[in-house]
Amino acid sequence: MGCDGGTIPKRHELVKGPRKVEKVDRVAELVARWFYCALSQEKLRRPIVACELGRLYNKDAIIEFLLDKSPDKTPMESASHIKSIKNVTELNLVDNPAWSGDKESIKGDKYDDLQSARFICPVVGLEMNGRHRFCFLRNCGCVFSERALKEIKSEVCHKCGVPFQEEDVIILNGNKEDLEVLKKRMEDRRLKSKLEKKSKKCKSAGSASQQETTEDSPGPSKATNGKDFINSSSGEKRQIIFTKSSENGNSSVSAKVNKAPSATTKRPIADSEEKSEAYKSIFTTHSSAKRSKEECSNWVTHTAYYF
Repeated sequence: MGCDGGTIPKRHELVKGPRKVEKVDRVAELVARWFYCALSQEKLRRPIVACELGRLYNKDAIIEFLLDKSPDKTPMESASHIKSIKNVTELNLVDNPAWSGDKESIKGDKYDDLQSARFICPVVGLEMNGRHRFCFLRNCGCVFSERALKEIKSEVCHKCGVPFQEEDVIILNGNKEDLEVLKKRMEDRRLKSKLEKKSKKCKSAGSASQQETTEDSPGPSKATNGKDFINSSSGEKRQIIFTKSSENGNSSVSAKVNKAPSATTKRPIADSEEKSEAYKSIFTTHSSAKRSKEECSNWVTHTAYYF
């Protein structure tokens, strides 16, 4: 059975050994990282932005990703840490004068040199093709090679002069160790910004409450132009004007009292009803007393007539 037709099987066809690990093409990986957007997988075109982990994106793709609020939105691992446009920085890149572009390779009859990059380091002149480590400053977005920052140590940007610190330097497309360090810095930075926002809110709320208390509390009475107001029991305001006169070294103070028109005050209905009932009771008692006096006088005159 088998081996018909003069076929001779070999050992590797009969014996199954361990599978070989497929090696990733290093050149293809570098091209995918440095020449294509990490979100849309399209070619990088200006404006180009970078996140806090050092990944490169097209700005249009990031804006579309943030505006898409549909429930059917596919989760993207490469942009899951981007919550707003403030989490990315627009890069200030320097063009490579030796780069001819894609115009020569449109027909497909010419060789594409993958080592030539579109952008270079403005200090050293290295091409940004993935062969060398590059980084950008989070404050201004300028891009330099790591060699330039190490050789020319400075606390000011070499291109625009903006001051920066070591934490503001973010490596582009770094390895696993670099990603861990950048991720920790990103979490610390976001936690610090949240605490600052909470402290600002607490301060604003405290100042607002203090203003309300100062407005509600009665302040000291202020006299203007020597005038003062006194509230009388009848609800009228009296204005007192003080004038000073000095004659022969003796000072005398004279006061004038002027009645100011009092504001109309609304009285409750219950008080008006009680006052009307009191007036009625007084009127009835007065009339009854008057009638009793008249009857007594009539009786006295009648009795005197008989006597």
